[in-house]
Amino acid sequence: MAEHPIEGLMNTAMQKLRELVDVNTIIGDPITTPDGILIIPVSKVTFGFGSGGSDWPTQNPKETFGGGSGGGVSISPIGFLVVSGGEVRLLQLAAPNNTGDRLVNMVPDLVDKVSGLFSKDNKKKGEETADKQDEK
Repeated sequence: MAEHPIEGLMNTAMQKLRELVDVNTIIGDPITTPDGILIIPVSKVTFGFGSGGSDWPTQNPKETFGGGSGGGVSISPIGFLVVSGGEVRLLQLAAPNNTGDRLVNMVPDLVDKVSGLFSKDNKKKGEETADKQDEK
């Protein structure tokens, strides 16, 4: 079965959108400062796409199609990942405006706190083991 003209329209539009949006658009090229801090720009990419068409009954089927397609891309910088001294922080350009954003921002601090609790517990266990061995 021959390809319908709407498929060609959709394929062309999607290919052009694919060329615009790649991983380097979302996570930018890293920048290293003279003092060794690594800064990585992060952007939010949204895009929309639409297409449509119609066939009209005529004697020549190749002349019966009319249609169109289009799309749009929006790229918004949202912040920077800053890697310094073994720590990674997200510096946002705008304050979080919904619960999901706030939760994502809390994850690094939560991981640090939980890691700190486990390291304290491990230190205490190590000290208790050492004290028990000293008593023997």
